[in-house]
Formats: sequence, C-alpha cells, structure tokens
Amino acid sequence: MIPVMKIMDGLTDSRGAFHWFVATLFAVLTTLLLVRLGANPTAAGMVYLVLVVWSATQAGRWLSIYVAILCALGFDYFFLPPVRSFQLAGGQAWIAMVSYLACCLVVGRVAEMARRQTRAAEQRREDVERLYELSQEMMLHEDAAGLIKDLPRLIDRVFKLNGVVLFVSDQDQFYGSTSDVPASVKASLQAITLGQNPTILPGSGFYTTPLMLGLRPVGALGWRPAQLSREVATAMSAQVAIVLARSMAIEATARIEAVREGERLRTALIDSLTHELRTPLTSIRAAATTLLESEGLDEAGRLDLISLVDEEASRLDQLIGEAVEMAEIDANVVQVHAAPQHPRALLDQAVEESRKILTAHRVNIDVVGEDDPAWFDPHLLGRVLRHLLENAARHTPAGSRITLKSWRSTERLEFSVEDNGPGIDSADLPLIFEKFYRGRKSAIKAKGSGMGLAITRAILIAHGGGIDAASTPGKGTTFQFWIPLVEKEPNVHGLKNN
Repeated sequence: MIPVMKIMDGLTDSRGAFHWFVATLFAVLTTLLLVRLGANPTAAGMVYLVLVVWSATQAGRWLSIYVAILCALGFDYFFLPPVRSFQLAGGQAWIAMVSYLACCLVVGRVAEMARRQTRAAEQRREDVERLYELSQEMMLHEDAAGLIKDLPRLIDRVFKLNGVVLFVSDQDQFYGSTSDVPASVKASLQAITLGQNPTILPGSGFYTTPLMLGLRPVGALGWRPAQLSREVATAMSAQVAIVLARSMAIEATARIEAVREGERLRTALIDSLTHELRTPLTSIRAAATTLLESEGLDEAGRLDLISLVDEEASRLDQLIGEAVEMAEIDANVVQVHAAPQHPRALLDQAVEESRKILTAHRVNIDVVGEDDPAWFDPHLLGRVLRHLLENAARHTPAGSRITLKSWRSTERLEFSVEDNGPGIDSADLPLIFEKFYRGRKSAIKAKGSGMGLAITRAILIAHGGGIDAASTPGKGTTFQFWIPLVEKEPNVHGLKNN
C-alpha cells in the first residue's frame, strides 16, 4: 500500500509526472534505437541497465523500478528468444532475464543510496550555512534587548519557516514573527519551561522545544512547519539560549550600574546641596550675628546687612526650589496639562516673573509670524523660560542684551533665548545639561547649582520636546528648544512622564 501511495503522490505532483513521462519516453526511444541497430541481448541489457541507473540517480527508487519493468518487457519481447514474444525459451533466456532484473534492483538500490547521501550532504551543508548565518546575525546585533525581539523574525528568515514564536521565562513574555500564534502553542511554550518534552501540537503545525542553559530552562521556542532536523533544532536552540543568557547578563549588569549611578547621583546631590546651602546660611548667620551685636553699627551698615540677608535668603529659596524640581523629575511625577495659549503671552509672562533678576539687562521679544494659539502647558514652559532667563542674566554682564524668540516650523513650536555675553567654553558645551555640572568659569565664581539646565531638559522631554545649545566664546549663547505643535485640542489633556 505504501509504495502505491508514493507512486500516486509522485504522479499527482506536476514535476513528478513530468519525470515519469520522460522516463517512459526514454525507455521507448531506447528500445526502438536498439531494435533498429540490431543489438544483441548482451548489449541491449547493458544499455537498459544504464537507463535504470540514470533514472535512479535522477528521480529515486520508485521511478527506477518502473523503468526497470519497462526495460524488462522490452528486453524480453525484442531480444530474448523467442523474439517478439513475452515467453522465455530455454534456460539461457531465463538466466539472462533473472540476471538482468537482479542487476537492475541492486544497481538501482545503490544509485538510490548514493542519491540520498548526496542530498543529505547538501542538506547538512545548507544547515551549517544557515546556523553560521544565524550566529553571525546575532553576534553583529548591537542591542542585546532588541535582539530578543528580533530573534523570531531572524530565525524565520534564515531557515525559511512560516512562523516562529519565542517565550522568555524570566520576562514571562512572548515574541513572534507572526501574529496568528494559537493559544495552545503559547500554553505549550509556558509548560515546556517546566520540564515537559517538546511535541508537535495537533492542528497547529508548530514544533516546540525548551531553551536550556545548563540544566535550567530559560525559555522555549516554537516554529512551523516542523521541517528542521533534530540536530539543527538542537544547535539553533543552543544558540538562542546563549543569546537569552547574554541578554539577561547585560540587563543585570545594567541594573547594577543604574543602582551605582543612582547612588553616585544621590551622593553628588547631597554634596552639592550641602555646599550650596551652607554658603547662604553662613552669610545669613554672619549678618544676623552682626546685627544682634549692633554696637557701633551705623544705619548704612545695618541696611547693607539686611540687604545681604534678603539676597542670601532668596538664593537659599531658589536652591530649595531647584532641589524640589529635581526630586519631582527623578520621581517621574511631572504632569503635562496642555491648554490653548499664545506664545507671545508666555514670553511676556516669563519676562515679568524674572523681572527682578533682569533689571540690569535689555530684553527683546520677537514672535515670528502669526501669534496663533497652540496647545501646551504654560506652567512647565514658563519654568523652562525662567531657568534660561536667569541663567542668561547670571552669566552675562550688566547692560547686555537678551532676546526671546518664538516661531512655528513643521510640526514644531520653537523658542530661543539668546544673549551676547561671554559665551560657553567649547569643552563645557556638551556637558551643560548634565546634573550638577557647572562650567569652569561658573565653578570658580560659585554661580549656580548645576541643576537648572538639567531641569530644563527634563521638563521639555516630559512635554515631548527637546533643547539644544550653541555658543561662540566672546559673542554669546543661544538656547533653542521646541515642543510638538498642536493647534487643535488633543485627545488626552494630561500626560504623565514615564
């Protein structure tokens, strides 16, 4: 029954039917040629044997058996006595026919084995090339976390499959190259990490296998169709398990480094705040002590001390406010509440609220184009502008010019704060938005806490925007920032910074 089914399968396949037709045609043409040439039984048997070997090497055993039967009929009818009859006369004719059939079976079998071995060798070569390609792709991938997401599509492409799904047990997460993964497959992948044997799930076409790292499963992998050999599946699963282990190691290292960085920043915050808070407190205590011991202190001196207390108290209040802002940002509690606002009104309000520190500077406001309303958070952008204005006023001499601009570009509402002060040193410029960083000039003059620009950038990121700085020493500095341009009411009024 099985041979008949294989023959029928070959016949139903268009390519297989063509092979059978060609084999029949060759057998008929060969017989006609041998008859025309008047070949003897020995020569005819050798030619027929070659034809059987050729069919076995080209199309397999069943076709070679079919050709052998056709050739046996032709050999008997045209070359064995009595000629043109299917009867065999005498022992020599029987010996010739039996020998011919035996040679056909043996040679066909050997040719079929050679053909299978050749195909197996070619398949092994292809498998090795694909495994090598997979390993190269995984090694060249720079982002270990991103590689896990891309692995199913990568395996699907390299091995020419029709769906790959990866389950990572530590993350309890599925990644797939296709969206039509049955729930039964996912359940099997989860269960297989508990030690169950891989199995082909009925009706799904998926083959599943665990990803082992030593004796511990780190996940499971499934693919369809189940066409990969056991050796290839084992090698591929080992490679994927190594990638998962590497990714988990990198993630663990990153977490440790993040904890260390957090500790370092907290230490830097404490040290910076301690230093910055101690300076105004020392001045306030000294002035207060002098005022209490006011013997011999004239009115002018007393007013100077009171003014010093007021300035240092204001500075202390600013430092505490910046520390609170930084704590809000680190805690991810910055809220964006958009409302329709005119950019000109935002700039005017920021200048008015910073009027005290800007008294010695000339401030210009320039709104390019129409001052149409846009949706943004005026409180957050007001904080940004105040930080930049105070920064410009603090680091530029009295009488210098500060210009605020606003304009619209493609999908952006942009602002800039420009001054004509001494500028920022090129060595400091890439670092000015880092927490607690102060340029060399600022550190010497003890200006600022190093938190203002870091707060500014964090606020803009929470608002979906960004900020850049450009400076030419001796000519001035320009801070340019932007937010998404929203001219109609957005669907969500409040967005939380994650």
